[in-house]
Amino acid sequence: MRKKTIDIITLGCSKNLVDSEHLIRQLEEAGYHVTHDAKRPKGQIAVINTCGFIGDAKEESINMILEFAQAKEEGTLEKLYVMGCLSERYLKELAIEIPQVDRFYGKFNWKELLQDLGKAYHEELHIERTLTTPKHYAYLKISEGCDRKCSYCAIPIITGKHVSRPMEEILDEVRYLVARGVKEFQVIAQELTYYGVDLYKKQRLPELIERISEIPGVEWIRLHYAYPAHFPIDLFRVMRERSNVCKYMDIALQHISDNMLEKMHRHVTKAETYRLIEKFREEVPGIHLRTTLMVGHPGETEKDFEELKEFVRKVRFDRMGAFAYSEEEGTYAAANYEDTIPQEVKQIRLDELMAIQQGISAELSAAKVGQKMKVIIDRLEGDYYVGRTEFDSPEVDPEVLIECKDNTLLIGNFYQVEIINSDDFDLFGRII
Repeated sequence: MRKKTIDIITLGCSKNLVDSEHLIRQLEEAGYHVTHDAKRPKGQIAVINTCGFIGDAKEESINMILEFAQAKEEGTLEKLYVMGCLSERYLKELAIEIPQVDRFYGKFNWKELLQDLGKAYHEELHIERTLTTPKHYAYLKISEGCDRKCSYCAIPIITGKHVSRPMEEILDEVRYLVARGVKEFQVIAQELTYYGVDLYKKQRLPELIERISEIPGVEWIRLHYAYPAHFPIDLFRVMRERSNVCKYMDIALQHISDNMLEKMHRHVTKAETYRLIEKFREEVPGIHLRTTLMVGHPGETEKDFEELKEFVRKVRFDRMGAFAYSEEEGTYAAANYEDTIPQEVKQIRLDELMAIQQGISAELSAAKVGQKMKVIIDRLEGDYYVGRTEFDSPEVDPEVLIECKDNTLLIGNFYQVEIINSDDFDLFGRII
């Protein structure tokens, strides 16, 4: 059995997860038993799908490869393969540094792994996936790559130019997943708003989302990773009119001072950013905004950071993440700016920013007490059923905890819940 078992380990973002799910489906068709992120690997073959976005992610990927390389040296593993973003970026260097790996694949040529195992890639299964998420939700990747050239970002170097998937293919995949019980779709891309520009010569995200929303069985659609410049405003209408399009937008803004936005090559101004947020809240009442911000980019002054703090206090994002700048070779910032801000200063700024947001999040959560909300149940954990509202994406956002002593709830079902309490992050509810 061990010879026919393959362990797949996925690191990094949900876009990598989708690639792993497609690979798992192909391997299962080829007759393998596949485990995903198992606490203890069970097979003689392992595949590590790596992330190469920032320093911490690269370190995690390398440590994982080394751990499995050691298992191979000790004889508990027969074959080790590596794919994904880190592998795409450092293919030659990794092959020299870690010779225990049988083969490194890039981000897009993982199909060759099947050939190396002596198996065929089944083109007729190209939209099929074996989900690693709970069966009621899935990530839906609508494009690859990015045409934006932000100063700090290595993604375009790794993944290349933006490539949209054909609309009909995406819709077929949604129908396939709905037929297998998926109710909720997290629509993902490196840059959502550019969808369609390469294939159809115009932004077609609003039309795509509208068409997905018309498919019977699609209960929630949530949008991730938009860009603020040239935002497709017809999306406001779709979000407002379609009850199954969640009033949620994940839009990475990175900074607010004009000085930093220019240095970061964001092609948007402070005034335009404030206007866009205002437009979101006017056009889609009740929308929850998630953003990501960066501190410590070369050239960030105390004045710039004060502007950023004021921005967070003023806008009161429903969800916010932040990270400190780390220099990435090959980027504009690495070639043209000196990374002179000490790491301890970056960390202080990051902690300060997140402390402000923690207070805001707690206040916004407390304001939900007494409200009745539609909740999907993800899992049973200890004494609680754990679910989410339409304003919460899996893994990254607050959850709703419902005591299980008086309830028997079905995983993947929706329930009406009254919010009865909150803490800094999560909500507590009872079934109505």
